[in-house]
Amino acid sequence: MRVISGFLKGRRFSPPKSFSARPTTDIARESLFNVLTNRVDFEELSVLDLFGGTGSISYEFASRGCRDITTVELNYKHYSFIKSMLKEFDLSTEIKLIKADVFKYIQKCNAQYDLVFADPPFDLKDFDSIPNRFFENNLLKEDGVFILEHSDKKNFAEHPNFTEVKKYGKVHFSFFSTNNG
Repeated sequence: MRVISGFLKGRRFSPPKSFSARPTTDIARESLFNVLTNRVDFEELSVLDLFGGTGSISYEFASRGCRDITTVELNYKHYSFIKSMLKEFDLSTEIKLIKADVFKYIQKCNAQYDLVFADPPFDLKDFDSIPNRFFENNLLKEDGVFILEHSDKKNFAEHPNFTEVKKYGKVHFSFFSTNNG
């Protein structure tokens, strides 16, 4: 895997073979960040990366100039890998890494973010409840965006906060907002 753009462009990172996370592919990540580049000022964003996995999404935000990133990961191996990459990439001041259950974290979190990205395991029990559970906790700032990565087998178009879906092969990114009008 590699960082797609920014000051870390081309830097590679390789999770151990025993890693159980399904990382966002380079192609899907690049496409997502091409969309975001035309919509946001990375240096001004506060970002919450849920289900951190390999940390690839957080590295992309940091590489593009984002300085306020919180990454939440429960799995000890994944957490340890991200922690080691933060040290290797010298991102410890940009990315705050938290070892926690995502659902417990969002219930207790009192911060709000400009952008929240969630890449849960596709086979996660109650996957379909994630948008509702997320919005119940008021984690987005006004005009904020919530992006949920999911398989092509899911469709969130009927959710009241849904705005659009971007499709890259079997990987889909559903966008949600507090302001749909």
